[in-house]
Amino acid sequence: MSFRSVAIIGLGLLGGSTGLAVQKFLPDVQTTGWDANPETRARATERGLVHTVHDSAEDAVRDADLVILCVPVGAMGAAAAAIAPALRADVVVSDVGSSKQFVAKALAEALPGVAVIPAHPVAGTERSGPDAGFATLFQKRWCIITPPADADPAQVAALSQFWEALGAKVELMDAQHHDLVLAVTSHLPHLIAYTIVGTADDLEGVTQSEVIKYSAGGFRDFTRIAASDPTMWRDVFLSNKDAVLEMLQRFTEDLTALQRSIRVGDGKALFDQFSRTRAIRRSIIEEGQDDARPDFGRSDHAGS
Repeated sequence: MSFRSVAIIGLGLLGGSTGLAVQKFLPDVQTTGWDANPETRARATERGLVHTVHDSAEDAVRDADLVILCVPVGAMGAAAAAIAPALRADVVVSDVGSSKQFVAKALAEALPGVAVIPAHPVAGTERSGPDAGFATLFQKRWCIITPPADADPAQVAALSQFWEALGAKVELMDAQHHDLVLAVTSHLPHLIAYTIVGTADDLEGVTQSEVIKYSAGGFRDFTRIAASDPTMWRDVFLSNKDAVLEMLQRFTEDLTALQRSIRVGDGKALFDQFSRTRAIRRSIIEEGQDDARPDFGRSDHAGS
């Protein structure tokens, strides 16, 4: 099977990028979309994020055989319930949320009897909103699909092929394992970034202008991460709190060990730790998940 009509609910960075990617890489597939914010809908129409932007979520999904929910994790259940009356009997409903156990439960409760196959394209930038999307966001990035045990293999294969067509590398994973992995690779780093930037802002002996003026590369990269959408990340931490708290405890223990090494002057322990983590950075570059060029090869994709 293959999808001929895709509806996107939520037209920010991920939703807009999905719409643009479908038009670029799957030109025969029709796209519709809706967003709760009328200004976002207007801007999505101007940018052509999807072929047709509707004034109601129900109208957007009425003829779709694939619906992708691109709303904050905490809004998934409500968004699914709103479109339920208009869904086709053979539709597949998926999402782009970062916490899969929470999303799977919310969608199953809101859409009994509907084929729900959660997914998480591990891609994004610190930008948000309808101007942030670009068609190549998913190129060479992972999309993790977490199908329920009773999912139709043909539908799982079709969703996998859909994301592969947009440039992603697809991995199937258990939802609980996904949440633990992402707590380490994404959620905890964001929590640390928000904390470090907040600490710098709170320091009484350093003015805000000095923090900005003398930002070295490390702090600058933390500010990039900490600029991410606050609504989305609030929902991520609350929906994946068990895994995040587990990883935060482990991180706290490791940080205490480093603190002790500094206090007692154990240079060997510090050097060994830094050497080990440097090797991890090289592995990430070798896997094609980042760029070794200055500033990580980043460029401004906004509006592209």
